[in-house]
Amino acid sequence: MELTGLLLTLGLVIGIFLAFGQVYGPPSLSFLIVSYERFFRSVPALVLLFLFFFGSSYFGFSLSPLTAAALALGFRSSAYQSQIFRGAIQSIGEGQMMAARAIGMSRLQAIFYIIFPQTIRLAIPSWSNEYSSVLKDTSLAYAIGVIELVREGRYIIVRTFEPMLIYIVVAFIYFILTYTGNRLLGFLENKLAVPGYEKKLSPG
Repeated sequence: MELTGLLLTLGLVIGIFLAFGQVYGPPSLSFLIVSYERFFRSVPALVLLFLFFFGSSYFGFSLSPLTAAALALGFRSSAYQSQIFRGAIQSIGEGQMMAARAIGMSRLQAIFYIIFPQTIRLAIPSWSNEYSSVLKDTSLAYAIGVIELVREGRYIIVRTFEPMLIYIVVAFIYFILTYTGNRLLGFLENKLAVPGYEKKLSPG
């Protein structure tokens, strides 16, 4: 859960900035953001873990397994989250930005006070899928030595010689964490929903 929290937080902060930069930034910035997003979405998570953990030594420093996992999978999550937030931003009518500017708001004020709150609310359904993906991706961190759920299960298997039972328990824990997180995010989505607003945004 610690690793999941780190990944989601890092991905959220970077992803929001990437999304707004891609939508409202100059073409050169948008190109850099798209290149970043395509790279981290195209390279497998396990390869990214190896690149960050073993590759750091080439730059004269060494990352701990937890730090390497947090950075590699966090940057990967930020690439996915940037597209979640970009879609949410683009679903908001351009007239809202125009109206905000018409009443004297700067572009930055309009983004912060008008666009940003709606973006967060509209992104919750897709963000719940990202939560599930990130939670399950943490199981790959065992490959570089992070002591997470799967590695703890391996330690217990060595002592008990009950691999089937232990892996069933591990799977059940992942199921509970995923189900509970999605239920809480679904509750938050309903709590923040504006009646009829999403329906207006739909093509129908």
